[in-house]
Amino acid sequence: MSHWGSAKARRVLAALLRIGWTVKRESGSHKTLQRTGWPDFVFAFHDKEEVGPRMLARVAKHTGLKPEDL
Repeated sequence: MSHWGSAKARRVLAALLRIGWTVKRESGSHKTLQRTGWPDFVFAFHDKEEVGPRMLARVAKHTGLKPEDL
């Protein structure tokens, strides 16, 4: 069972920015995020889009995001 629920993409992006990620560049709904010690991560969701538990788990794996960060 996943510890992740679902969340709006805007909320997920805000959580990533709070834990130290910054927007490196942006093209439409694709944002390339950077953080020291991590490879760049492309966040490709529209703000009002719902991000499900499986995709949140994948984002977390690549960014260090935790359920309590949301």
